[in-house]
Amino acid sequence: MQEIKNQSDILVLGGGLAGLSMALQCRQKLPQASITVLEKRQHPVPEAAFKVGESTVEVAAYYFAEVLGLKDHILEQQLPKLGLRFFFPAGDNSRIEDRREVGGKRYAPCPSYQLDRGRFENYLGDLCLQRNIQFVDQAKIKKVHVSKRGQNHSVDFEIDKRPQSTQARWLIDASGRRAFLKRELDLQKKSPHTANAAWFRFNGRIKIDEWCQSPEWHRGHDGKTARWYSTNHLMGQGYWVWMIPLSSGSTSMGIVAAEEFHSLSNFNSIEKSLAWLDKHEPQCAAAARDNLDQLQDFRAIKHYSVECKQVFSSQRWGITGEAGFFHDPFYSPGSDFIAFSNTFLTDLIERDMNGKGIRMRAFSYDRIYKRFYYGTLAAYRDQYCMFGNPTVMPVKILWDYLVYWSITGFIFMHDRTCQQSMYLRNLRLLSRLGKVNHFMQEFFRDWHERTKDIPASGIVNISEMPIIREMNQRLKDQMDNRTFAKQFAANLAQLENLGCEIVAQSGLATAPPFKKSTNPSIRQDAFAHVFESLRETPSAALLESV
Repeated sequence: MQEIKNQSDILVLGGGLAGLSMALQCRQKLPQASITVLEKRQHPVPEAAFKVGESTVEVAAYYFAEVLGLKDHILEQQLPKLGLRFFFPAGDNSRIEDRREVGGKRYAPCPSYQLDRGRFENYLGDLCLQRNIQFVDQAKIKKVHVSKRGQNHSVDFEIDKRPQSTQARWLIDASGRRAFLKRELDLQKKSPHTANAAWFRFNGRIKIDEWCQSPEWHRGHDGKTARWYSTNHLMGQGYWVWMIPLSSGSTSMGIVAAEEFHSLSNFNSIEKSLAWLDKHEPQCAAAARDNLDQLQDFRAIKHYSVECKQVFSSQRWGITGEAGFFHDPFYSPGSDFIAFSNTFLTDLIERDMNGKGIRMRAFSYDRIYKRFYYGTLAAYRDQYCMFGNPTVMPVKILWDYLVYWSITGFIFMHDRTCQQSMYLRNLRLLSRLGKVNHFMQEFFRDWHERTKDIPASGIVNISEMPIIREMNQRLKDQMDNRTFAKQFAANLAQLENLGCEIVAQSGLATAPPFKKSTNPSIRQDAFAHVFESLRETPSAALLESV
């Protein structure tokens, strides 16, 4: 039986992705701090058949590889990701080559990865032990005692049914949906986004490339640029289906659907999921049935979106990962929010341990984090209605990419996350962007209503769109404070230009409540080539079809 320290500087509840990465980030900043992680599961955990959240995008990829220094493991033991890829409906969806496709034929300047969660978390657990972090598995937490008087917090737990307790100056909840602090402090908050999911894994590669034999369709997708290296999205009205390869050789598959369109009761078992796929995604269903004898797991969850009233406190507690917020897996943002919350919390803990005050900063970080969350939520809430629209969704996807790379990704990857002065200087710009983005998300719904029955096919190769590569590349550029401020303002101006061009090109009468930039340094019609690329696809033009 493990001997547990009676007291630690930092106690982390949960030894999954959020908790283990939190402990490692704290160790980087506080080499002498005593850190304990309590995890319910026995380690090592199984590879592949373990958890969802395998797909990372730029912020999370940068956080794990560069901030935490895990790049060697990721390059050697995980898979690269050929971006996100989307296939929109065509007929009965029995021919993948007939579907409008949005995706790249080469890797973006900023890398992203597919993470086998079991393999990755086993590595993180071993790394914690190597770095003198006490990692206690098979610990069943029974009660959390949160101090409100500046004293140590305490936690009662069991190992092999033997009661134990421990105390800590800082208490971090990374327990996922068990959400101990949220429940203890009555911080639950209902999310307005109601969608459900079911997911399962197969012990074998399911390659979307094998669904079509046409040499023309395969051109540009050889070797490491094969389509199966992407996080593939099969799109339809009110739903999408994911296919993600894992380094262990398995394939992760999942169904995500808004409740108003598809009830969870229609796909909450493997048998029902296969029947649902037969109806909506027959090629995917056939591939799943061919591998049914290799099924590794199955899980379904109702109303997966969760919110929280508060995540950071000057009373020396914090919440990270799904124990606090989670909105939607569509753009793979879960690990991004782990990166943000862990970074905010590590800064608070480091300041406190070094004798600095944190009251105002904890309040500020809590507000900033929630603004990031609610700003991102606009991309998902009430948007599932248009997921099967091959005219509107490619443009919306490009818009959402550029918002992400221009704002949240830009702030994090240029190490400005904890710079309060940066937020204060750009408060007006950030507020304006929020209004622009909310207008555009409403505009996309409007546009969808006028185009929802118009078919479209062809491949939209985003690798050849200069603005896509330029904006992605900017995430890697080194910038001093002056250059960052100038580029941040330019990013917003470019987004406003794009919003105006989308509205104008769509042919709808709606006028945006913002105008193109008059700054001569901002290229006018900077995004015209985006629409030209869409027009050059083999099918009828996206925008000309309105």
